[in-house]
Amino acid sequence: MARKATTRRRFVKTVGAAGGLTGVSGFATATRQGATTIQWAGNPVDKQNVDAINQALRDAGMPQNVEIEVIVTSNISDDVQQQYRQWLQAGRNQPDILRMDSGWTIPFIARNQIANLSNELSQNSVNRIKQDNFTASVNTASAPNGDLYAVPYFTDLPTIQYRKDWVTDAGFDPDGQNWATEPISWERFSQVISQTQQQQNTQYGYSWQANAYEGLSCCTFNELMTTWGGAYFGGRDNLFGPVGERPITVDEQPVIDALRMGRTFIHGQQDQFSMQGYQQISPEAVLQWTEGPSQSAFMNGNAVAMRWWPSGLYEAAQEYGDQLGVMPIPYGVQPDQAKYDGTGGTAAALGGWHLALNPNSQNKQAAVQVLNAVAKPAFREFTFRQLGYFPPDSTFLQTQRAQQVDIWGDYLETLRLAGETAIPRPVTVLWPDESTAIADRVNAVLAQQQAPDQAMSALKSTLQDIEGSV
Repeated sequence: MARKATTRRRFVKTVGAAGGLTGVSGFATATRQGATTIQWAGNPVDKQNVDAINQALRDAGMPQNVEIEVIVTSNISDDVQQQYRQWLQAGRNQPDILRMDSGWTIPFIARNQIANLSNELSQNSVNRIKQDNFTASVNTASAPNGDLYAVPYFTDLPTIQYRKDWVTDAGFDPDGQNWATEPISWERFSQVISQTQQQQNTQYGYSWQANAYEGLSCCTFNELMTTWGGAYFGGRDNLFGPVGERPITVDEQPVIDALRMGRTFIHGQQDQFSMQGYQQISPEAVLQWTEGPSQSAFMNGNAVAMRWWPSGLYEAAQEYGDQLGVMPIPYGVQPDQAKYDGTGGTAAALGGWHLALNPNSQNKQAAVQVLNAVAKPAFREFTFRQLGYFPPDSTFLQTQRAQQVDIWGDYLETLRLAGETAIPRPVTVLWPDESTAIADRVNAVLAQQQAPDQAMSALKSTLQDIEGSV
């Protein structure tokens, strides 16, 4: 498929480390005669396509005398976060627009370091963002009182990507049973993958990420636990605080069950904490795998299925065509069996990026006009078609135009369901310490180094200490 734009998907393989910032020359605002240039901190895809982005923004209502220039930040999210903290604490007036990870926007809101967009954007834009975008995306861009502090730019939502041809050959009927939109249970999933692996004689069954890193605590285990009805801090209402006052619930049975299931996937029924009816479908190597190795196992034809993000879905669709199947993350218990609202059933860990306004910007009015345009459906369609960004706009995703986008259209309903059931990480100013503690304990349990109940009891104590430190 020919594309004029350089998409995010292509940069996944070609960019590598961005090595700090490029395109910054003393933070000087470059202007053509009569124009106001807004400095936008973005990624290599944004910079490569800046001319097309400017045109799309104008088509969506940005004035002709406004343009953006893109400076490229590091490809390491934590480094970007640290850079922004330094800039904002120093009172720098540029970049005007800051591209922020949805996983750490809230601490900037809590520290009052970015502008309140409910006071800056048009009311139509604020209403559109709140009404049309995925709730989880909006929540990670908002203050506790509901004020909006960032515009969701694009979202990342994991799914299960699997070899539908192999699964069908093993005697299953994914299309007839609507696996794309009707989640199956983890128990059923393990049986499907096990039987298919045996028939195809593949090296691996299910490829996922269980390394002791941020991705385990924020995402892989967060969604696994949620599908069982578990929560770190007593459900969605407490995801973002109040710190020190919310319950700590990592020692409850749904969390233990999620850990036991993960151990069974890796070690099988011989594990002393295994769950009856669940199959061994993953190698011990997943305990060291992050995104890269887990994707390679599937793309090389060595695994039946993998848990991965939309960019991987696009690559897999190009590789396997109609042999590829996509389904929502399976469930442990149904929602009506879960203790906490918004848990149980399918759940997808929320990833993605927002656009925030530097409160020190000397071009605030023009920057606001840029952000108003970003929120328009026309610009969402441009980023979807030309840049490969999966839009957070659920309303747009239901349109015929969205469904006609090459490759993506075939999997839109699955991805939209993932967006509607997305679970954010419980981000507060304390999350970095909590994330490390969670990832280390969960990985140790999955590696059979600690018993699930004992490890979660110890983790609860650690989290209590962290929550009580402020």
